[in-house]
Amino acid sequence: MDYKRLAQETAQEILGYNQDTSGWKVVKTSKKITVSSKASKRFHGNLYRVEGIIPESTTKLSEFLYKPENRVTWDKSLKVYNMVHKIDSDTFICHTITQSFAMGSISPRDFIDLVYFKHCEGNMDIISSNSVDFPAYPPSSNYIRGYNHACGYICSPLKENPAHSKLVMFVQTEMKGKLSPSIIEATMPSNLISFILNAKDGIKAHRIPSGHGSHPNGHSSFLKKK
Repeated sequence: MDYKRLAQETAQEILGYNQDTSGWKVVKTSKKITVSSKASKRFHGNLYRVEGIIPESTTKLSEFLYKPENRVTWDKSLKVYNMVHKIDSDTFICHTITQSFAMGSISPRDFIDLVYFKHCEGNMDIISSNSVDFPAYPPSSNYIRGYNHACGYICSPLKENPAHSKLVMFVQTEMKGKLSPSIIEATMPSNLISFILNAKDGIKAHRIPSGHGSHPNGHSSFLKKK
């Protein structure tokens, strides 16, 4: 499989979702975070759009969201988040195991995702992910293997305050198993808001001292800009 090509196509798809303004329905707002949804074209479920403001620069926010290290220390929805194959400086494959959701009514899932970082004009960054088959990590009987159709984050400087960032997240997760769609639709918006709040707390706790492990242009060495 040409993982790099798939990663680049997924990033382009996420950019398309960001530019698409039609058909979104607001399903939840809380603590200045808005969750909207529309029918996914990828599967019989929803594509979710989550928007919030993060009081951190776009460079640092993108780095924080992209790095696999420390992910489980702040993302309370995950039990495991491991890079299992590095393709290049801005592309890798990860294995994740989720916590249970909805007071145990949604059991843990595991995912194998292709993660990709792309820097765009206007200091906008895209971090995309898409589930892939990876022979070294076949599905196991311990977890139901879920599937993430094109998902990702778009980080960009806030126009009114470029030291802060606008974060837009797109999620279309096929949970698999025998779940009722109504359970997923009832729980997903709250889970997505919790993710943004956890990220805000996490980046505050993991602030990197200025100049630590960074290039002179402010970008960390593992984020090779294209």
